[in-house]
Amino acid sequence: MTDFDHGGFMAAREFLDGRVIRTPVLPLRSSKIAPYIPAGSELFLKLELFQHTGSFKARGACLGVDWLDDAQRRLGVAGFSGGNFALALAWAAQGADVPAKVVMSKTADPYRIQGCRDLGAEVVLVDGIAAALPMLDRIEAEEGRRILHPFNDLNMAYGAASCGAEMVEDMPPLDMVVIPVGGGGLIAGMAAAIRMMSPQTTIIGVEPEGADSLSRSFASGKTETLESIDTIAESLGAPMAMAQSLALARQNVDELITIPDSLMADTMLLMQHTLNLVAEPACTASLAATLGPLRDRAAGKRIGVLACGSNIGQDRFDSYTSRASLPLPPG
Repeated sequence: MTDFDHGGFMAAREFLDGRVIRTPVLPLRSSKIAPYIPAGSELFLKLELFQHTGSFKARGACLGVDWLDDAQRRLGVAGFSGGNFALALAWAAQGADVPAKVVMSKTADPYRIQGCRDLGAEVVLVDGIAAALPMLDRIEAEEGRRILHPFNDLNMAYGAASCGAEMVEDMPPLDMVVIPVGGGGLIAGMAAAIRMMSPQTTIIGVEPEGADSLSRSFASGKTETLESIDTIAESLGAPMAMAQSLALARQNVDELITIPDSLMADTMLLMQHTLNLVAEPACTASLAATLGPLRDRAAGKRIGVLACGSNIGQDRFDSYTSRASLPLPPG
């Protein structure tokens, strides 16, 4: 990953125009959701879960695959993922007629694993992230595939930035934007675009309490690696922050907060009940934080929140929400 710059960002946006979906923005005003909205605020939800393969990852994957040279296209690509990046990489590679291999944890949602296979990717299952990185090194050495990173990659930053730019353009002037955080690539790219286009907007990131590597890295000023991950939000469960995405995020992000899994599970039920959306835990993080710990600060403000993507099987959805409860409207 090299430096994010305006010229590269504009080139990426031009390239992605018409290739990815400009996902819709939903004002959260309907009679079902309105009672939950902070007093006097206006909330706007960007429905990135309607993107190709169901997440924002399609943007960066499209750039990473389509910008390969001819020799690398023949050799193919590989990457590791909890699922959303794997799906996006498989989709982008299939569209470009490039062989793809994705390394995934054996504990990944079977819905995501089968989705990658359905898109023509070869799936290699390993025992977690610790085993994924040596496997990728072996694949690169033995097969010559280009390894594409799920978040510490300039293509992913530019892809995420295109999503941030659409939020600024398609929503009213925003006082605050709330963005989910996994490895940091999404918030790094989105925040760079938002800061460039709307410098007055406050940018807040949301991590699970059990996967807070970026928060720890912000506090220490250096990349931090977690000893373990403990969250239902698999798509936000990166075990470490990495230098380039950390540096870009620190330039533009105002604040990071953490939320418990229980709040995401409750918000899964809330989104299903009030918006008719089936959301994976990561998809709820922005809204959960805005209706929860950020509620008082959100009052009277115009807020942009992101439904970053959703790929979840029914069994896993039922498991995560089995002990959740539909929140009562405040007051």
